[in-house]
Amino acid sequence: MSNFESTLKNIIVAPYIVKATALIGIKRKSGSNMFRHQISTLGILLDYKVTDPVILKASIIHDLFEDGGHLPGVTKDEIWHLDADGPAVYDLVMEVSIRRVNGEKEPKKDFLLRIMQSGSAKAKLLKLADRISNLVDLGFVNDPVFIRKYLNETSSLILPYAKAINEDMFIELSDLVASREKMSEMLG
Repeated sequence: MSNFESTLKNIIVAPYIVKATALIGIKRKSGSNMFRHQISTLGILLDYKVTDPVILKASIIHDLFEDGGHLPGVTKDEIWHLDADGPAVYDLVMEVSIRRVNGEKEPKKDFLLRIMQSGSAKAKLLKLADRISNLVDLGFVNDPVFIRKYLNETSSLILPYAKAINEDMFIELSDLVASREKMSEMLG
């Protein structure tokens, strides 16, 4: 058994999966639901051999407060008490969530730059996995304006920082951007 496998087998994520099921009914532009995106983000981190339990658990609920914060059982207290990692997981989820000030959402550019320029190493890694998942799903979107906006955002706000965070993720992100740009051109 590899070190990755032996470390991974001791990480219990079921309580976080249960919380993430609150996102099943929330649709994404790609047609799937937010729950699947959480699981996809976890899968990407595992594919890159990430074994930090806080990052893995946070990946499962990383959009919970942005997209499901109004749902029953979606509270700071609930997450804090899931397990010993709960407080750190909650803090990481909040770090990668769009903030609201006086009811107004943080502008997307400010949000992404906040994470990429001054976020913790865990937040940056989680955001790269999240962006990879989003770019994969972008292959199912037929709105060329949305696709171009998302690709421009990725190229200007994520890629300049990605190589220093994880070179392999940078390569995958770059390849996905190139692939989606070709797709966007075909859509018009």
